[in-house]
Amino acid sequence: MPPIRPVGHEDRLSLIEHLDELRSRLIVCLVGFLIAFSVAVWQNHALLDIVNRPLERTTAATAKKASGPLEQTARSQVRLRRALERGADAFERLASSPSLTAADRATLREAIRSYGQAARALPDSVPGRQPVTLGVTEPFTTTLTVSLWFAVLFSLPLFLYQAYAFVMPAFKPEEKRVVRPLMLLVPLLFACGVAFGYYVVLPPAVKFLQTFNASSYDVLVQAKPYYSFVILSLVSLGVLFQIPIAVVALTRAGVVSVKQLRRNRGYAIVVIAVLAMLLPTIDPVTMLLEMLPLLVLYELSILLASWLDRVTARRERAAALAAPSDPDESADAV
Repeated sequence: MPPIRPVGHEDRLSLIEHLDELRSRLIVCLVGFLIAFSVAVWQNHALLDIVNRPLERTTAATAKKASGPLEQTARSQVRLRRALERGADAFERLASSPSLTAADRATLREAIRSYGQAARALPDSVPGRQPVTLGVTEPFTTTLTVSLWFAVLFSLPLFLYQAYAFVMPAFKPEEKRVVRPLMLLVPLLFACGVAFGYYVVLPPAVKFLQTFNASSYDVLVQAKPYYSFVILSLVSLGVLFQIPIAVVALTRAGVVSVKQLRRNRGYAIVVIAVLAMLLPTIDPVTMLLEMLPLLVLYELSILLASWLDRVTARRERAAALAAPSDPDESADAV
């Protein structure tokens, strides 16, 4: 692999040199992805715990009222544990009676130990449920799939940096001042979208979907569809959080203006509502939760594009004032 050297804006590379640089950067991305994937496979239990947490919390919170046979069995086990604990306490008080013989006291001590062991083997509260697997290979393939998606997430900063380093020499110095902050915002906005989806969107979405008409179903969640639902929701929100980047790019390219964005705000709201509706989280409450940050990001992107337009206009005026206006002065300066 040829070494990756910095390329300046004034450098002129041949097609072969560009392809060599692209190949080198792709190899770096591949190596970084393989390292991230290895770490994700190594820590797959911790990653699965993170993804399972919304489902476990929802099922644990709703199991107290659910009427399915699994929930009834779990509640019965909790009640049985409490009954065994009370029985062990009663035997403990009875064993302290001075009127008992040594044989009776030994029998009670044995019963206390048995009751305690049986009570400790039962749950002290209704536990949350984890996704179930049905196929022979599903635990293995599903674990690899989740590790793969986390590896992509971990490798994203490296991918973006390599893309940034490859295309940045094509920009002029004054263009770099605009592009560089936008490139840095991409992973930050993506991480914010994923965090918002995990902490704000997923819990109410899972709760609504799991408890909807739950009295008519014995709800079991299969691992593969559940992980696909979670990953697609988080990735979609991470991508949708790139609205400021898209809006600023369109305004800087001259495709739309800030005035058009403000004038067509109603159409933007409709588009954002449609995008929120197309996400896997299909309930109306979650759709509103998804729309709110997208609308805020749209308004912030308008403010950012307007600010960049003012900065560009000031620089152009300063450059025009600094440039000599008289041809004779230009000739003298030369």
